[in-house]
Amino acid sequence: MHRKIRSYKDKAAEVGVGVGGISVIVAILLIFLYLMYEVVPLFKSASVEPIAEYQVPKTTVAPDNAKTLYLAVEEQGEVAMRITNVGEVIFFNVADGQVVKREQLVLPQGVDLVSVASEGPGSAILALGLSNGTALIVRDRYRVTYPGDKRLITPSVEYPFGSEPMVISESGGLIEKLAVNNAEQNLLVSAVTNDKKAHLVQFAKEESLFGDEITLVRSEITLPVLDSKVHSILIAPDQRWMYLASQQGQVDVVDLRDPDNAKLNARLKVTEKNSAIADVKFQLGGISLLVGDMTGAVSQWFLVRDDQSEWALKKIRSFEHDSSPVVVMLPEHRRKGFLMIDAKGELDIFSTTAHRTMLTENILEIQPRIATISPRADVLLIERVDGVVQTFAVHNEHPEVSWSALWQKVWYESYEEPQYTWQSSASTNDFEPKFSLMPLAFGTLKAAFYAMIVATPLAIGGAIFTAYFMAPAMRRKIKPIIELMEALPTVILGFLAGLFLAPFVEHNLPGIFALLILLPIGMVAFGFAWAQMPDKVRHAVPDGWQAALMIPVVLLVSWFALGMSQPMEAMFFDSDMRSWLSNDLGIPFDQRNALVVGLAMGFAVIPTIFSITEDAIFAVPKHLSYGSLALGATPWQTLTRVVLPTASPGIFSAVMIGMGRAVGETMIVLMATGNTPIMDANIFEGMRTLAANIAVEVPESEVGSSHYRILFLAAFVLFTFTFVVNTAAEVIRQRLRKKYGAL
Repeated sequence: MHRKIRSYKDKAAEVGVGVGGISVIVAILLIFLYLMYEVVPLFKSASVEPIAEYQVPKTTVAPDNAKTLYLAVEEQGEVAMRITNVGEVIFFNVADGQVVKREQLVLPQGVDLVSVASEGPGSAILALGLSNGTALIVRDRYRVTYPGDKRLITPSVEYPFGSEPMVISESGGLIEKLAVNNAEQNLLVSAVTNDKKAHLVQFAKEESLFGDEITLVRSEITLPVLDSKVHSILIAPDQRWMYLASQQGQVDVVDLRDPDNAKLNARLKVTEKNSAIADVKFQLGGISLLVGDMTGAVSQWFLVRDDQSEWALKKIRSFEHDSSPVVVMLPEHRRKGFLMIDAKGELDIFSTTAHRTMLTENILEIQPRIATISPRADVLLIERVDGVVQTFAVHNEHPEVSWSALWQKVWYESYEEPQYTWQSSASTNDFEPKFSLMPLAFGTLKAAFYAMIVATPLAIGGAIFTAYFMAPAMRRKIKPIIELMEALPTVILGFLAGLFLAPFVEHNLPGIFALLILLPIGMVAFGFAWAQMPDKVRHAVPDGWQAALMIPVVLLVSWFALGMSQPMEAMFFDSDMRSWLSNDLGIPFDQRNALVVGLAMGFAVIPTIFSITEDAIFAVPKHLSYGSLALGATPWQTLTRVVLPTASPGIFSAVMIGMGRAVGETMIVLMATGNTPIMDANIFEGMRTLAANIAVEVPESEVGSSHYRILFLAAFVLFTFTFVVNTAAEVIRQRLRKKYGAL
């Protein structure tokens, strides 16, 4: 009867252990699959889907001869705007081309509309160039209402600076090319007239006493002489730079920092094989120039400081494309990407930061003439040369992500060289997201490295003494106390490290380094002195209790080292070691740094390594130790040649588990470091780890966004790292067990 019950219990235990093990494996697999589910969409390519095809909406004036000068699509991607050379603005449905509203622009009698220029991606300000040398500034507006719970978009055209045209060319030349920039204090308008003269006019804004009226004060800025016919004019948003691109592929960079003395900064070739420029546009933010030429080459340029601290226009990257001439480039309104359509009707979608081609697909049979992209970059509207409009739905969710953007140096806008940078958000929509995981991975390994340097020797040394030399009665007290350290919440350790340990280390830096040097020397010196004591003195302390004598030694050396901190700092470092490090050695010092993290996280990791190592050493069969001692080996020889090799699989596992704990630690590094994602091995600099970054930014990220999914990718990297390390550790542990199992 008892055997049957025991058999049932054994069977139940076997089933329970098996189910538990399988459940753990299934749980880990589910975590892996969920992380993959969130990460995989990051690397999907873009796609386009045709929506509609119809004739371009006709004007009421000269319907067969009206030419489209400008196209735009509103936020929702439902209503488009067409500005024609007859001065009529037509708003129509994107889906079917039905006219929603018509407006006739307020133009002087007998004056024609010649050219239209947008302020840039994401802006509704337009400059209209007229045939009499004047320009009109307009803005499209879309009022959204919900009558009967159905969305209604009501478009209109506004005149933010009045309906009276502004004089650009006093000679009255026809404005062929145009550029506009509306800043807080000044409105800049530049134009090239049909007499080949370039003009730049500044309108200073003066508000009335009550701020309800703005008066524009005109002044003309003299520009350098142009050498060739201008293809495009662009004015930077900060109004410091102006770019004049010639049809021969040359760009003149004009420095406007001193409006009274505008000067030519550089004149350089931006196209390949002496090709002509096909299109040149500002990328979102107005820092980068996107250049496409007649050979099909597409490139990105922006200003970079050279060795003499002078600004120079530099080619940053090129994008792969065939030899078909570029027809139009469309920068996205809210991301650092753009669309390009060539003469063969091929659409390419590029991301500049990620240096990634999202899509290459032939979508047109007839050459395009003009095109636009919606603010959300999800609707593409193209007017072909035959007067047919084609609309497409664009699906391009995560263009900012690529292998190079995540793991390689990237040359970001306004940076002087390629760098590893993590900066996921900013205060403006013009921000270029920087999603490099290298600083976070580096910070993770840096924090774990310094923590393991502190924890490993202390934990393993303590475990060896406790398991092999310490008296059983003392061991029964010491081991639970050390293991109890693991019960301390890491948030408490992080709190103490950030608010107490970090300033304490900063104010006692010489003493901390003296302590790290003097403490091992003091302990070894005391051990040597104790060994020289007479037998009567040494035998007065029971075997295995000698460790208690080290307590006053440690306290005394610590008191001495820290007490000498201020005198040493005054004597050797002019009373400020931090300034000496920064100014004399050029080593930056941050109060919350890797040294603080190493001390705090090392304290948290010690119990894990100690407990497993102590159990592994204590579990070595006693007959091995006794046999070694009986054959004449000393206790130290027995420890190093018998006990430690036998326990090495367990010790190795303890170190790997401790490292896994250090790699995955969150709260200590979150609270005890500057939490800055930098790549610097300096022990006095902070860092940001993958785990801390996830904890900080997941609550702030938009669900489903690129930022959100990259945080899951960071979690996947942590998961993979832990899996690889544990797998390697298990392989090595099995080999060690096999090697020393015959002892």
